Amino acid sequence: MRTLLLTPAGVAALLVVVAGFASLAASGPRLAVSEHKLANGMKILIHEDHDIPNVAMYFFYKVGSRNERPGTTGISHFFEHMMFNGAKKYGPKQFDIVMERHGGANNAYTSRDLTVYTDWFPREALEVIFDLEADRIQNLNFDPKIIESERGVVYNERKMAVDNSNRGTLYEQLNAAAYTAHPYGWPVVGWASDIESWTMEDLEQHFRMGYAPNNCLVVVTGDVTPEEVLKLARKYLEPIPSHDPPPPVRTKEPAQQGERRVEVRRPAQLPHLLVSYHVPETRHPDYYPLEVLGAILAEGRSSRLYRRLVDGGLAISVDYSHDLSLDPGQFVFSVRPRSGVEVAEIEKALYEELDKAGAGGVSARELEKAKNLLLVDLYDEMKTIAGKANLIGRAEIYFGGYREVFQFDRKLAGVTAEDVQRVARRYFHRKNRTVAVLVPEREGGAE
Repeated sequence: MRTLLLTPAGVAALLVVVAGFASLAASGPRLAVSEHKLANGMKILIHEDHDIPNVAMYFFYKVGSRNERPGTTGISHFFEHMMFNGAKKYGPKQFDIVMERHGGANNAYTSRDLTVYTDWFPREALEVIFDLEADRIQNLNFDPKIIESERGVVYNERKMAVDNSNRGTLYEQLNAAAYTAHPYGWPVVGWASDIESWTMEDLEQHFRMGYAPNNCLVVVTGDVTPEEVLKLARKYLEPIPSHDPPPPVRTKEPAQQGERRVEVRRPAQLPHLLVSYHVPETRHPDYYPLEVLGAILAEGRSSRLYRRLVDGGLAISVDYSHDLSLDPGQFVFSVRPRSGVEVAEIEKALYEELDKAGAGGVSARELEKAKNLLLVDLYDEMKTIAGKANLIGRAEIYFGGYREVFQFDRKLAGVTAEDVQRVARRYFHRKNRTVAVLVPEREGGAE
């Protein structure tokens, strides 16, 4: 949930900002992006922004947990770690050391669909960063000692994020129950037994497939010109040979035929409720109405669920997630009840509000407020070169092209109250629902 707290003065300021956004939207595309493809199939998108002498370079590898198989789950996330552990020219730990020496910083993340590497640095370091990235893409070190060391790191990360986390365990069990066929059902971090048993052959095959240059999108934003970026890309990245990318994910999740329920019993202070509904992939036309519906239901303190559950004294928090996805994904509500409140009472109130959205629709005021909140999020991300790099890359991959960024406000404006009511009825019903409940236990196992 994106929380927005506004005083009366803040409301007035927000109205001015949103009016400015409307004016900006009317002027047409806000980001000038040049599109290029290297001989090895690597695609590069470049946006010039000379406000500050810095650069953001994002590498989007189109490989994530959906491209794994039973026995190798978590291997995409493993390479997020391995990519910082040395290659031919720059040895173990040198990637970070060299980048920091040149005033840069980096990060990475793995999702169901992608593995993304992010670099931010002064423009003077542009060639050094190209050299660093090319080295680890082409010549990653598969030293057995480093592999075993990182295997232990990833295994401990799983323990902290899932095995020793009530929230992590609950989400893992929810996803496993929600999906019976599609790989979205297994955890991005991987099952423990798979982490323990990846072979060298598994690792080499996955890296060759996932990190093929023709399976990578590079986005460069900041104080650069397309000419200098392409010159360096052709020098450092184009010589890397292409490979066969991951095969298509052909499995489709069958339509759910009835509510599924999961119960997790662990030591905890309070229960936790997760309710998931299957929704279409991001490119589906219903994506925008679902975004608006999510904002109306659970975005901020004036949202329907916050007023009903938190202000109504039933819960201490309520939020939701509607993540971007290449394949049909999930819309998940998360509620933490107040002490002494039964989960059944929370569920009853939640389902009543969802039914109201489907039966009675939403008001014009709610519709306008939700669209404004989503526009604020969009333009807030566009304020920085890193935000723009991430936005351009996600639009290219999830929406079918970076130009979708320029259509976001228009498509939001086109969402009607009838659209919102229709998607509430279509997706938020019992047959399409998976519920996971954390039931607190004392250390001895008693409730």
